[in-house]
Amino acid sequence: MIRERSILIFLMLISFSISCFFASGTQAQRIQTEFDVQLVADKLQFPWGMAFMPDGNVLVTERIGQLRMITPDGRVSAPIKGVPAVFAQQQGGLLDVALDPEFSKNRLIYLSYAEPEGAKASTAIARAELIDGRLEKLQVIFRQLPKTVGAVHFGSRLVFAPDGNLFITLGDRGDYMDEAQRLNNHFGKIIRIRPDGSVPADNPFVNDSQAKPEIWSYGHRSVQGAVIHPKTGELWIHEHGPKGGDEINIPKPGKNYGWPKANYGSHYSGAPIKDEHTEQGFEEPIYYWTPSIAPSGMAFYTGNQFPGWRDNLFVGALAGRHLSRLSTDGKRILGEEQLLTQTVRFRDVEQGPDGALYVLTDEENGKLLKLVPKQ
Repeated sequence: MIRERSILIFLMLISFSISCFFASGTQAQRIQTEFDVQLVADKLQFPWGMAFMPDGNVLVTERIGQLRMITPDGRVSAPIKGVPAVFAQQQGGLLDVALDPEFSKNRLIYLSYAEPEGAKASTAIARAELIDGRLEKLQVIFRQLPKTVGAVHFGSRLVFAPDGNLFITLGDRGDYMDEAQRLNNHFGKIIRIRPDGSVPADNPFVNDSQAKPEIWSYGHRSVQGAVIHPKTGELWIHEHGPKGGDEINIPKPGKNYGWPKANYGSHYSGAPIKDEHTEQGFEEPIYYWTPSIAPSGMAFYTGNQFPGWRDNLFVGALAGRHLSRLSTDGKRILGEEQLLTQTVRFRDVEQGPDGALYVLTDEENGKLLKLVPKQ
């Protein structure tokens, strides 16, 4: 395979010597970290999500509606058969992928995608067995209701909690942002279900006849990053603001995070949004970006290849065209550093089983890249 020389020069051979300066204006512990960026695979069609398998291979979704398997040495499989039909328009398509916590035993994987119904669509979650390079016994376990027109703000990340329940992040579907404040729909919500799609008995609104029982939290805009904190077991998310006001939240059961009544940005029209959260009865974000970086993908680093990065939070940036490294202390963000600045749109970030940090680029010739210590 002939590699694209410009990309190799631009990305694969980049080395960085990093001194930490933070956007908050405070300086935390200085870290000197040098790393190389290696190209694992390319020619992916707008890759969106990835999940590492026990054998070291990685499943990667392509938004156009294809699922691929990539080996550690960069070999890309043919599209895996059995993927459901998707609404592949604008932000819609095949989105995230996750492995069942018991994957080694049951071979189950989970896909989030924009599911078409005529001219309408909504986010759906399906699970299936991955057998010999194809999906078998596919079953839809959740559908965002109601289905609507429009092709933006589907969400959606999939994260398994330590108790085995599945968190699903959903968007407000753009034109329906006011619905994020109402409990009788799935717009702008975090969803919590069991792996088979049933509702846990301790969900916050399970006994409210006026609410969707799957709802965990509400008042969100478009959540494209989610991860379980490696020490506390809590769900962390980030969500897109409009013109500014991208947020990091730790969503609590039954809590309201304010959208569209509260945000630290403004509407695209320039109309202001109240930034008072607590005063309006909403939860404050633990961190936010103004102007917007358009965050996507989220991972805590716990590996051994970069000791100085342990417990740091990594977030991809689409509009910002960089990878953010955030130092944390419990439930606080201490500071931020931008890596790979002014390069490409980063859609997802994950720690691999080898302790390297992997990122997906959001482009027609999408790439799987790997950050490793500088040799």
